[in-house]
Amino acid sequence: MQSQTNRNLIAAFLVVSAMALFGLIDNFIRLAAETGGLWQFHFLRSILALACIWAIARWRDIALRPNRAGRVLLRSALTSIAMVIYFGCLGFMPIAQVVAGLFTAPIFVVVFSVLFFGEKVGPRRTVAVAIGFAGAILAIRPEASAFTVWTILPVLAGAIYAMGNIATRRWCEGEGTFTLLGGFFLTMTVWGFLGVSFLAIHPLPVPEGGDGFMTRGWSPLEGIFLVMIIVQGIGSVLGVGLTIRAYQLAEAAFVAVFENMLLVFATLWAIILWGEWPDGLGLLGLLLILVAGITIALRAEAPPVEQAASVAE
Repeated sequence: MQSQTNRNLIAAFLVVSAMALFGLIDNFIRLAAETGGLWQFHFLRSILALACIWAIARWRDIALRPNRAGRVLLRSALTSIAMVIYFGCLGFMPIAQVVAGLFTAPIFVVVFSVLFFGEKVGPRRTVAVAIGFAGAILAIRPEASAFTVWTILPVLAGAIYAMGNIATRRWCEGEGTFTLLGGFFLTMTVWGFLGVSFLAIHPLPVPEGGDGFMTRGWSPLEGIFLVMIIVQGIGSVLGVGLTIRAYQLAEAAFVAVFENMLLVFATLWAIILWGEWPDGLGLLGLLLILVAGITIALRAEAPPVEQAASVAE
């Protein structure tokens, strides 16, 4: 049985690796949104992801049937709704602003854990979460004049995503990583199908470029849109799988802080790919996020020893 300290370190490594991958592939959503549609993207990407999951599970003889289907379904619904909002915003909002909205997830994880589950969160972890969130605010520095109803959507995604993360740890213990992966992408397929079907029956006005990402119906499968469906389908299986495994190994409040690294990697890839350099305050914000993650990794309060979860591999 692994000690909780080792489990925490492994969880941190897994989620940071996932954030590095997501930071790269999510930078290209802005290009796919120019000609593609959000719902078609989710439908086709999720089908590809499900095919990968099924092939790997069959190859390694991994059972995909959940032990508690209702809990897995609820967890899948929460995380999939959050991701629908997240990807929809990526099509027409700056990636840093959208990711900053998701950065509210660690705050919501702590609040929900305390309010609904009576979890005790120590002072070091609380301060680290606050530092990480302050870093996100410095990196983004939203202005009141630029505030619109769309600004709230990424924050809403963060709140819903936080509940999904808590569900992974508290409601789905003992479920296999591939079972949770399959549930997530199956739910994403349903959302994509419903969206494509609705737009086929009731077409909506489609603005030019990325602004039309959420209301664009079925589009030709070509160019960067096709490439991104393939890249996101395969990359998401790996990234989401790593994240799920991390939440199974450690407390949600611990793992959630490391997801702040998504802003770091998204910004780094934006610099490399598009030459989008942050200014001085932006760099300070990124540094605070890194400090928060290191603080949690090295100085987190040791939780009570728990029996290692029996997770099917």
